[in-house]
Amino acid sequence: MVSNTNQPYTTLSNGIGMPLLGLGVYDMHGHEAEQAVQDALEIGYRLFDTASLYDNENEIGNALRNSSIPREDIFVTTKLGNDDHGYDAALRAFEKSLVKLQMDYVDLYLVHWPVKGQRKESWKALEKLYNDKRVRAIGVANYSIEFLDELETYATITPMLNQVEFTPWLFQGELLQYCQNRNIQLQSYSPLTRGLKLGDPRLIALAEKYDRTPAQIVLRWNFEHGISTIPKSVSKKRLKENFESLAFKISEDDVALMDGFNENFRICDNPMDMF
Repeated sequence: MVSNTNQPYTTLSNGIGMPLLGLGVYDMHGHEAEQAVQDALEIGYRLFDTASLYDNENEIGNALRNSSIPREDIFVTTKLGNDDHGYDAALRAFEKSLVKLQMDYVDLYLVHWPVKGQRKESWKALEKLYNDKRVRAIGVANYSIEFLDELETYATITPMLNQVEFTPWLFQGELLQYCQNRNIQLQSYSPLTRGLKLGDPRLIALAEKYDRTPAQIVLRWNFEHGISTIPKSVSKKRLKENFESLAFKISEDDVALMDGFNENFRICDNPMDMF
């Protein structure tokens, strides 16, 4: 399925279409957040990823509500906060997110982190939201194989998506294969390592080979693996640059070469510390 902005979509396990590329809005606030969303919409972005933890659902909702793009053409993700785990607490948290977003539903609701103690109760709340058609899809974030194995023991609905930190320098090949085998869409956050690895000489060489920027090569590497990704930027120039990563291909050999960049380099916390 292709949108009217000519960007590729992936189809989640329940048949829902989701753009492969989206805008992550972590650490965006006020006018800056609203402007970034407006610029992204103008460029062609249709996937927007926020979270209660980011404390900007209101701004994201304002920008989307004030746009001329129909709600049904926009894919919105938000997430359950770490302080809101548990069945009843999760349901209440979802309602608060809806109010802030000024929406009747969200397209994807995720458990943000696998907090100890109440993962089962929280997932059951997400299943209720899905069965009640309050959300179009449900999933998890920061779930390694161990957490997904645990989830299988009590879930009646398999998560449609798992959002994790995933880069050439944190190439979680086993997790990717695990999710593919179970039809769980993998999505990467902080795909550009907040710029810390974009100076890698091996990446620079590939950027020169394809006459693209290092960031575009990294994003394209995700797409070649079938991974959705949500890079953050408040710069219109960078938003355009990231969007243009959809417009070219890199070879299988170069994808494999980048797989070999792995050095278990993380920007964010290791989820296994919560197991």
